[in-house]
Amino acid sequence: MSDFVFKLTDSEKKYLKEIALISIRSNFEDGLELPEPPTDRMVERLGAFVTLKIKGRLRGCIGNIIGDAPLWKTVVKMAAQSAFNDPRFPPLTQEESELIELEISILSPVTLVDDPLSIIPGKHGLLIRKGHYSGLLLPQVAAEWKWDREQFLSNTCRKAGLSQECWKDKNTEIFWFQAEVF
Repeated sequence: MSDFVFKLTDSEKKYLKEIALISIRSNFEDGLELPEPPTDRMVERLGAFVTLKIKGRLRGCIGNIIGDAPLWKTVVKMAAQSAFNDPRFPPLTQEESELIELEISILSPVTLVDDPLSIIPGKHGLLIRKGHYSGLLLPQVAAEWKWDREQFLSNTCRKAGLSQECWKDKNTEIFWFQAEVF
């Protein structure tokens, strides 16, 4: 996998965080409008995840791994999904919306892994798929938990609802990607 070279400027990152917050807060406030995208890079079709935390604890995380819409629209949609439709949490309250910390991950294209030994925790994100089961972990998850390669693979299998050792099965597909996280 070649290194992910998509880099955003500080103003582009600020814009994406701003529209993510507007997307969430528009659920509670009328009249909020999204500013126009500042650059053409905001219309590139890349996958994105929006992670919400309150006091460092996960409060929602939903994304789209495939870039099937302009980046800015994906971020707007995933922010609202993370706040109000993550099945692990009740919908975000207005009070909580004032406390959230946003993290946005812009994803490289997802490709099949040839050799699991080349996976670098903290650099690569993983998608593991076997039959009807699939699970995804962003690159920063492995770094936050200080997982080695095998722990990262095992936890991604578990997230998919599969055995921890599923990554060793030849019928399991392992995909990787990189992300710009801010």
